[in-house]
Amino acid sequence: MSGANALAILPLLIVAGAAVVAMVAIAIHRSHIVTAGIALAGCAVAFGCIWIAAKQAPRQVASLLVIDAYALFYFGLILAAGIAFVVLAYDYLRTCESGRDEMYILMLVATLGAMVLAAGNHWVSLFLGLELLSVSLYGMIAYLHTRPLPIEAGIKYLVLASVSVAFLLFGIALLYTALGTMDLPRTAALLNSGAPYDRALVVPGLALVITGLGFKLGVAPFHLWTPDIYQGAPAPVAGYIATVSKGAIFAVLLRYFYATGAHGFTPIFVVFFIISLSSMIAGNVLALLQRNVKRMLAYSSIAHLGYMLVAFLAGGALGPAAVTFYLAAYFVTMLGALGVISALSTRGQELEILDDYRGLFWRRPAIAAVFTAMLFSLAGIPLTAGFIGKFYLIAAGASGALWTLVIALVVMSGIGLFYYLRVVIAMFSGANMSRASEPRIQIAPGAVLAVLMVLLFWLGVLPQALLRLVRAAVAGLV
Repeated sequence: MSGANALAILPLLIVAGAAVVAMVAIAIHRSHIVTAGIALAGCAVAFGCIWIAAKQAPRQVASLLVIDAYALFYFGLILAAGIAFVVLAYDYLRTCESGRDEMYILMLVATLGAMVLAAGNHWVSLFLGLELLSVSLYGMIAYLHTRPLPIEAGIKYLVLASVSVAFLLFGIALLYTALGTMDLPRTAALLNSGAPYDRALVVPGLALVITGLGFKLGVAPFHLWTPDIYQGAPAPVAGYIATVSKGAIFAVLLRYFYATGAHGFTPIFVVFFIISLSSMIAGNVLALLQRNVKRMLAYSSIAHLGYMLVAFLAGGALGPAAVTFYLAAYFVTMLGALGVISALSTRGQELEILDDYRGLFWRRPAIAAVFTAMLFSLAGIPLTAGFIGKFYLIAAGASGALWTLVIALVVMSGIGLFYYLRVVIAMFSGANMSRASEPRIQIAPGAVLAVLMVLLFWLGVLPQALLRLVRAAVAGLV
């Protein structure tokens, strides 16, 4: 490997190195703060090295990875979410009864897998990145093994993730049989050149790949695992799954399906159309029925992924930019919402039920304000990042004349407003005024939530800087 290639993948190398250093540190002496510090430093240094890697971009590293503006942008999102996770998880795990240190190793390996997915340029790198991410998530979800719900959630995710990988591998095998290559640029060249290929294998292969990725995204009709995982997983892990895991898979969708033009194949377009529409409807309708806040956020995440598929299908110059901006806003919002639940968690218990939040504003006004802002952003209220994100999604859908999906997006967003406001109203009601069941919010998670809230309104009022980064990142996709 040349020096230039090493510099290009330096963020990946640092995250991998941090995982090894954390493992050795645990073997020598267990210290929660030391292990968390190694993970935090690894993510922070890797984030800083993105600017070093950018000087080498765009660059193909072997045949598996491509380091370009698109990959580096997602590196930044993933690593920033990793930093927020470490801070929130440290405070959350500090009160837990079981070992804490291995959680950070799992997070670093999962982060490495997500970054490989964002930079993947080969079907093999897609599989490797997906397995690094998924296998780590099994352990993260079931980490609190002395409690029944995390174990149940971990087993469910293990079974369904294994099935989804089988679909994915079968789809890749069909594509390789039809095209004779696993390299993404060569696959794109063959599909776009007009050269003859076996369409009877390519279209089913792509459909199976969509099925595998659909399970990972948790979109309808592959969504049944999502609420159980969100409810069973520790709150910081649920936030990590909602952002890093799903963001990395969406990065794969954009790169692989735009490069090959496969999203424009009529059968594939119809499949994505159905997934988008059913996700918006199922996510919002099922969220209306929930009294568990984590399950409500899980179902709402299904709806938000359906919203993003509208812009994904629209394509053109606006589609990938709208999706990527919305993903950035979604990272901020979901980390903030689930971060509030994490910060309010007590030993052995999370605030999950709607009644737990009654009167929260009168007991913890600052944390209630943060949660209200996050819920408003998810609902698409003006002055928040979610409003700007939905505006661009609707604009992208309109530019592609996807009027059915655009109308569904608007109507379902209106329905979503109801269940978000239900939580807000509960927080401002006068019942359950006792502070006894809630911990004092620590400085570090409070600072993370404050930063996320500032970002939420900054992106909602002054989104131009991020939009410039997004347009530069996706310029090579279209």
